[in-house]
Amino acid sequence: SIIERIEKLNEDAEQVAADIKAVYDEAKSAGFDVKYVKKMVALRKLDQDEIEEADELTQMYRTAIGL
Repeated sequence: SIIERIEKLNEDAEQVAADIKAVYDEAKSAGFDVKYVKKMVALRKLDQDEIEEADELTQMYRTAIGL
């Protein structure tokens, strides 16, 4: 049934989330800063133009607040 399929997908999603957490824990144990690992994962989802735009905006805001 549809309900059972949704329940199964929810279970699968929970398992994937647990697996991802385990990899981040492994990264932390290996000495990585998880905050920056997550940032790198997010950046890899973007194309080069989006990355450059984000960098430019970040620099603009840093300049505006004096950093």
